[in-house]
Amino acid sequence: MASEVSPQILATPRLRFAPVEGAAELFTPTFVDYLLRLHDEFTGRIHQLREKRAETLKKAHEQGIMPAHLPVSRINTEDWQVPPVPQDLWEPGIEISGPASITHMFINALNPGPDGTRAEGDLDDDEDSARHCLSDTVTATWNRLGAVQRRLTFRDAERGRQYTIAAGELPFFMHRERGLHLDEPEVTVDGAPIPASTLGTALTLFHVGREQAARGQGIYFYLPKLESAQEAALYRDLFDASRAQLDFLRGAVIKAIPLIESLPAAYQMEEMLYALGPYGAGLNAARWDFKASMFEYAMADPNAVWPDRFGVDIKTTPFLANIFRRLVAICLKHGAVPIGGMATPLPNPDPEVNRVAAEAIRADKVWEAQQGFIRGWVAHIFHMKPAADPFKEIAASGWKPTPEMADPNNYPIDIKVPDGPITMEGTRRNARMVIEYVEGWLNGRGAKGIDSLAGRPGLHPALMEDLATGRMSVAQIAQRILHRARDCQDPSQVHDFPVVKRLLQAEVDDILVRLQATIRNDRDKAAYAQAEVRYRKAVKIAMRWIKNYTELNFRSLGSYTAVDLDDIAAADDPF
Repeated sequence: MASEVSPQILATPRLRFAPVEGAAELFTPTFVDYLLRLHDEFTGRIHQLREKRAETLKKAHEQGIMPAHLPVSRINTEDWQVPPVPQDLWEPGIEISGPASITHMFINALNPGPDGTRAEGDLDDDEDSARHCLSDTVTATWNRLGAVQRRLTFRDAERGRQYTIAAGELPFFMHRERGLHLDEPEVTVDGAPIPASTLGTALTLFHVGREQAARGQGIYFYLPKLESAQEAALYRDLFDASRAQLDFLRGAVIKAIPLIESLPAAYQMEEMLYALGPYGAGLNAARWDFKASMFEYAMADPNAVWPDRFGVDIKTTPFLANIFRRLVAICLKHGAVPIGGMATPLPNPDPEVNRVAAEAIRADKVWEAQQGFIRGWVAHIFHMKPAADPFKEIAASGWKPTPEMADPNNYPIDIKVPDGPITMEGTRRNARMVIEYVEGWLNGRGAKGIDSLAGRPGLHPALMEDLATGRMSVAQIAQRILHRARDCQDPSQVHDFPVVKRLLQAEVDDILVRLQATIRNDRDKAAYAQAEVRYRKAVKIAMRWIKNYTELNFRSLGSYTAVDLDDIAAADDPF
């Protein structure tokens, strides 16, 4: 949850920051000077890029002009190569993903799983699985620093558990900071919030990067939410400026991999990779945010209403599969690393549920490996082996992608409405997802295990969901309200605000009944009382979020402070 804006510490006459624990030790005079130089050089440019995003979205909504390829150029026709990619980034296997600010989870991610499998890489996240606030960014910085130094520990006094980093080679670190669309209100320059992407990247380069460079490690970043080559070029210039200002970075290896998780980015993959210059290393095929972006760009089009998103599988939806294949082809063509998507199932007490989940994960990763991806992501150490093995097995077999797989022209982008049903059940699952996710956000978590089929028959593990899930679920609900979509099984059921409000209320009631059934003692009773407050607030916030989307206002949940969310929860229902 974004934290309440607090009284700020005066670091310099220009820069102030909230008195978050651990921040003062990071905001040293030398760091503040570096941060201010980055701010002065790049903040105006970031604001201009945000305006260009808004213009592109407005054209889609008002004129039906959707994102498209850039004009034919040397960049998207010739066989140029990215600079050599470090060998560790070519390792087949899996990357474990999770919030770098939750210390015990971060330590677990760096360690072997129950079967001894250790991830090749660690996506240490300060973006959509975190809370989008200064305290998380500061904690993430300290945790990353402690992990690189191999001194990070955590004591869970309540459970009597000690967490330490196990012996052996650590996964390489893939740092993910917040995107260009967000500011950090708890750090201000000349009275205005600093872009969160600048702050996070600067903290990582200055503090964590120093330690990594001293150890000969590469400093690697995932770049989330990019929408254009111009935005990729900004990161190139930011890395260049950082090298110029920080002596210890001048000989360091810095690499970046854009996440292809917006519709415009899909049309500029080659240009984005090229724009990163010496820092370009690969591309990542995101899933949930990419779907959310497609919803947002098509939100005003009554002919683009999607079926239940739960049945839209990348593997079996040809136009989506082709976008993934195109990404791989571009990487193969230019000597870059293609990284696949996320496996989100969480472990379950029922071994049969775990078996079914492992089979589904393996099938998904077999498909990705067969498309040419080097690695994918996984959300929990329990499932690292079924997620990693397909990539390792195909690499060990000697299989190589065919020349046809390295030609992006074989995989044109042709956005369509997927086949499938529009049902109230699909909307109900989205509603439950949003309520559960927002409750977790209010409880200080950016990622939460959620089962949208809780209480339904069948084997279905909870899935680790982050902000992308909330965004995608809200977008689908809003699209259906906006165009009064009918249930294909019962056309008399029409999506509108009253129907969605009833669904939200029914779901929160069901959630609370199930939670109340777990009360065993006074401690559980007190925890339930707190959770009930959060869940009731979550419904109000979910309604506000949905209403915003129907008004073509796609403001991120991560942009709200705690005060903002309390105000929404205290106000009249948005619908």
